[in-house]
Amino acid sequence: MTTEINLLAILSILFFFGGGLAIALRLFALPDRRTPPRMLGIGLGFVALLFQAMALYGELITPVGLNLSIFTVAALVAWTMVLLLLLSALTKPVENLGILLLPGAGITMILAVRFPHLRLLHDSESLGLNLHILISLLAYSLLTLAAVQATLLAIQDRHLHNRHPGGFIRALPPLQTMESLLFEMIGAGFFLLSLALLSGVLFLENLFAQHLVHKTILSLVSWVSFAVLLWGRFRFGWRGRTAITWTLIGFLLLMLAYFGSKVVLELILVR
Repeated sequence: MTTEINLLAILSILFFFGGGLAIALRLFALPDRRTPPRMLGIGLGFVALLFQAMALYGELITPVGLNLSIFTVAALVAWTMVLLLLLSALTKPVENLGILLLPGAGITMILAVRFPHLRLLHDSESLGLNLHILISLLAYSLLTLAAVQATLLAIQDRHLHNRHPGGFIRALPPLQTMESLLFEMIGAGFFLLSLALLSGVLFLENLFAQHLVHKTILSLVSWVSFAVLLWGRFRFGWRGRTAITWTLIGFLLLMLAYFGSKVVLELILVR
């Protein structure tokens, strides 16, 4: 990374952690203490996204193609997740997810700066393949948001059942609202994942080639998991722990599909 990109990355990291801290102070503040305004954390997040976008552009776009190394892709996914979250937070009470996602995005930038690997998708690759990659990243980002939402929902459900709703739990939206937001995220993410799989069929020569077979199979099993969850919600009204379990299973399968091979090749085998 150049000095300019490093500076932009550092600024984005500082603003990400600042935004996460502002949200945390609102969630964990005592009833008689003043808290930061709601828009402070959201605003700091948008500033962090601006700096991260400028830093990532210099890393992603190279003279010979796209750099899709593991930490650069992780930072891009984090950027997309935070953008989706902050845009939703302008109209819905979802900014509390930022307590995990904003620092998480900062951590991905730290890793991207610390381990600047290079893994190129050359300019000779087709426009359709680039479109497939873009849709896949959007699907993964949205379903990761759903997994974070499911985790918060699990914590909220456990505290409410134990009748120990602390300040953090009281600051969250009602359980029904949290569940509705979860299924909105899953529905949109499932639609994008379906498009990603379809675009893979159309634009990849062989989805079951040796270097793609595990991604294809795990992505398909994840798709089936989310399809079962949405069907169960529609047919049987699944909610609560059942919805949380299926969401996390689908997400873990998808995470293995997207990042499993990259971890092995780039961090273990160093290829």
